[in-house]
Amino acid sequence: VQLQASGGGLVQPGGSLRLSCAASGFTLDYDAIGWFRRGPGKEREGVSCISSSDGSTYYADSVKGRFTISRDNAKNTVYLQMNSLKPEDTAVYYCATGTRTALLSMDDLNALDAWGQGTLVTVSS
Repeated sequence: VQLQASGGGLVQPGGSLRLSCAASGFTLDYDAIGWFRRGPGKEREGVSCISSSDGSTYYADSVKGRFTISRDNAKNTVYLQMNSLKPEDTAVYYCATGTRTALLSMDDLNALDAWGQGTLVTVSS
């Protein structure tokens, strides 16, 4: 399983970015796919995930109403649309698979099935 995140960059506060995660070498035997992040000097934080079974979506309170996760099964790609970005959203964003609980809590990185190299998002004026 390989997960490749892209789409990061520098954006001003209030701006938008869309991250993409391309999956390859995949089986469908995972509970959910989603995103976690790690900001400078911060702990890992689960951001959002989408269920493989029914497409239900879940969000951290810190991004609810601003971020939207979606998937394109034909392209094996998951997206994270980030709007109304804040400086505190600055982080390296990683795509990962695992259970919904593991992805959102991020208590144990080893509880995830797989994760890829991250993409840096910097929100600054």
